[in-house]
Amino acid sequence: MTATTPHIDNLLHESRRFPPSDAFAESAVATSDLYERAAADREGFWAAQANALHWHTPFTRVLDWSNPPFARWFDDGELNVAYNCLDRHVEAGLGDRIAVHWEGEPGDSRSISYAELTAEVKKAANLLTALGVGQGDRVAIYLPLIPEAIISMLAVARIGAIHSVVFGGFSAESLRARIDDADAKLVITADGGYRKGRAFPLKPTVDAALAPDADGATTNVEHVLVVERTKGEVQWHEGRDLWWHDEIAVASAEHVAKPFPAENPLFILYTSGTTGKPKGILHTSGGYLTQAAFTHKNVFDLHPESDVYWSTADVGWITGHSYVVYGPLANGATEVIYEGTPDTPHPGRWWEIVQKYRVSILYAAPTAIRTFMKLGRQIPQQFDLSSLRLLGSVGEPINPEAWVWYREVIGGGLTPVVDTWWQTETGAIMISALPGVTTLKPGSAQVPVPGIELDVVDERFRSTPADEGGLLVITQPWPSMLRGIWGDPERFKETYWSTFGPTTYFAGDGARRDKDGDIWLLGRVDDVMNVSGHRLSTAEIESSLVSHPMVAEAAVVGASDETTGQAVVAFVITKASHADAAAAEDAAATLRAHVAQQIGAIARPRQVFIVNELPKTRSGKIMRRLLRDVAEGREIGDTTTLADTHVMSIIATTVR
Repeated sequence: MTATTPHIDNLLHESRRFPPSDAFAESAVATSDLYERAAADREGFWAAQANALHWHTPFTRVLDWSNPPFARWFDDGELNVAYNCLDRHVEAGLGDRIAVHWEGEPGDSRSISYAELTAEVKKAANLLTALGVGQGDRVAIYLPLIPEAIISMLAVARIGAIHSVVFGGFSAESLRARIDDADAKLVITADGGYRKGRAFPLKPTVDAALAPDADGATTNVEHVLVVERTKGEVQWHEGRDLWWHDEIAVASAEHVAKPFPAENPLFILYTSGTTGKPKGILHTSGGYLTQAAFTHKNVFDLHPESDVYWSTADVGWITGHSYVVYGPLANGATEVIYEGTPDTPHPGRWWEIVQKYRVSILYAAPTAIRTFMKLGRQIPQQFDLSSLRLLGSVGEPINPEAWVWYREVIGGGLTPVVDTWWQTETGAIMISALPGVTTLKPGSAQVPVPGIELDVVDERFRSTPADEGGLLVITQPWPSMLRGIWGDPERFKETYWSTFGPTTYFAGDGARRDKDGDIWLLGRVDDVMNVSGHRLSTAEIESSLVSHPMVAEAAVVGASDETTGQAVVAFVITKASHADAAAAEDAAATLRAHVAQQIGAIARPRQVFIVNELPKTRSGKIMRRLLRDVAEGREIGDTTTLADTHVMSIIATTVR
């Protein structure tokens, strides 16, 4: 977590409640009666949300929960996901509305209307069909964040096939594992993309992934479609490799979107597993699109006729699926997508894009927000951010200091901030404020969205008292829930439904409810420590550390301890202005005392290590597993997913 400023500290102490303004509440999309309607008839509520979509064959059955944990939503209805995201808007006279403002990292850009996007997806659907892809076939997509990524996903959905999007930063080995597990028939990639001011190749990674392995085994991939982005040199496999632009140019522009059952699989998205083998999370069509569209509209207070929405996520992650592609386009939104990194070619690039496109809704990760805090408010203050009227947070718990900084500095002290909790597995937002309805609390995800039933329980499945930490569970099926782990139903049941039985989903996250009933996420259960019988949140201790003026960023892990069971170990980056202010030993002692004073002696770190960097994935998440290896004196585990694989060796040397 990252540091705050004295101004923000004062504001936090003065007020931790932010009620909606009268002006915002008057025009808000969400209304308080949503909760009442959902509580009175949950299935009827979700049926009403589903009916906001276009159904080729209307459903008559909302939920089949006869074989838990395998749920079926709207399963006798038929729809086409791509038609709901494209054709119906064009047919409603909105073809000229901009669907996507695309910004490339080098500064090239393209604005695509709904009519143009629909035409491109129709041609891509015909191309995929010509290559032998049909309903149920799997297509691996390994692309930078360019328009063709969205076009590819929608084209796959349009023909009833299943996409498996793999983040463009993954290695050939990781890509091969996902291609093999899904048994993909086709790969869509690019020659490369742009990141951090340079072109990076993608096609060579695909070539390596598709090469025979050590045992001579090959994949079942028949073709590789290659988008020309960087014009870098690529090796060409005649008969297998095809240029996207050549094939699209001769594809027919006419394509009728056929209906598919609501439970037709839509995508597989791989996420980390405790065994080391990625889990292929399977999502289907009707229920997923229903909840993605409903939450996108209500959580972000979307007014599609006037808003410009920007989720900064890559389509390689679930946020990119639900809140870059399917949710926004199902709602007819105008959105921004950006290929590159926030600091290229300068640290104000995000704010430059907000200013250029007059972005009104911004959805970003706390890691990015804390990075901007560390750089200082003088950077965003160089740009006109007055178009912003709503801010969102996703990916991990956001500490109160970052929440308030986000609102004050980026939102001009006026915008609501919606902190959202959900997972790859849940498919769509599960906990969030509803702007215009909710009194906001910095750092709290707030309450379940209407129609979602969950609880915070102890290990014996008893609801925990207010302000006592517990396990976050979902107690009723929800429309966008995962339908399984691809090819492994037993692992699905064991991973998510074995702790409290087949009707209760254990999210793997810790949480607590405050006296108002609002939920505070405590991070993964692995990140909730048990010190002398007390449950301590790594997020809470990190927040305490970064509130000290010398600290820029901090990560906390629990390490085995013979006396207390677990001990608190902190890794801290100090600000440049404090780098030479004191020896590391003195700084560590100061910070240990600071945590004890703020939280209590039980939370005092056993050790505080002053480091220059923290191990982060390419998406910006801190790899606490590796820090735990260091804290417990173990050999450091796999570092291949880190943005900088050398960080851990430097940290290990520092700790010694």
